Amino acid sequence: MSRHVAIVTDSTAYLPPGTSARHGITSVPLTVVLDGSAYEEGAEISPGALAQALRKHRPVTTSRPGPEAFARTYHRLAEDGASAIVSLHLSSELSGTYDAAALAGRDAAVPVRVVDTGAVAMALGFCALSAAEQAAAGGTADEIVAAVEKRAAGTSAYFCLDTLDHLRRGGRIGTAQALLGSALAVKPLLQLTGGRVEPLEKVRTTAKAVARLEEIVAERAGAGQVDLAVHHLDAADRAEALAERLRARVPGTVSLYVSEVGAVIGAHTGPGLLGVVVSPR
Repeated sequence: MSRHVAIVTDSTAYLPPGTSARHGITSVPLTVVLDGSAYEEGAEISPGALAQALRKHRPVTTSRPGPEAFARTYHRLAEDGASAIVSLHLSSELSGTYDAAALAGRDAAVPVRVVDTGAVAMALGFCALSAAEQAAAGGTADEIVAAVEKRAAGTSAYFCLDTLDHLRRGGRIGTAQALLGSALAVKPLLQLTGGRVEPLEKVRTTAKAVARLEEIVAERAGAGQVDLAVHHLDAADRAEALAERLRARVPGTVSLYVSEVGAVIGAHTGPGLLGVVVSPR
């Protein structure tokens, strides 16, 4: 068996299909509970099914993986020859996933470094890709963690919603609570800051919100090399159109992914979500 550092993340990284397998990244799924029934994100419930349920106001909640799910994963990777594991996850401000991973890591057969990236969606996904690249190059666990922390610190995520209602009901709204009083009159632009959802700007119409989102991303990207990801939930046409404009507007784009967010994030943002992750190289 080859000795190597294995990379683990969770299902909220929303890596494009096939990417995890190509890069040797293992993903542990979070759980979506719809009408009292539990489903694994990415395997047992689709974003389309979630969007339909949310539009019908059916009850949707989410939960972290249990420590035992991580313990099984770490055990399997150690059995497969991993000499160490770097396990990186969505913001601990948004989920208890990091805590579950850290608890499982204490009793693993090989050293496990658990990283709270403070990120979610492809902000987390780009961290996982950086970790996999370092691991493939023979990097140590310390070197991989350093690369992840550097990537996470430089990555930004911005998004606009049709409504704040889903964030409010899920308790993930943070100080964006201040927007609720005028939520019916505006399309809120939010950002992920310090691992929390925070208000950025208030815009009057959807068209203006998307245009402003594009401007913010272009300003943040600058002239350097960047990776971009456009996320959406039940808004594929708008996401593709935004991606095309960003390709033309951000000359340093190295890679640009367009993907629909999974059920865990979608349950808290609702249909109509449009977001962009900017990750400088």
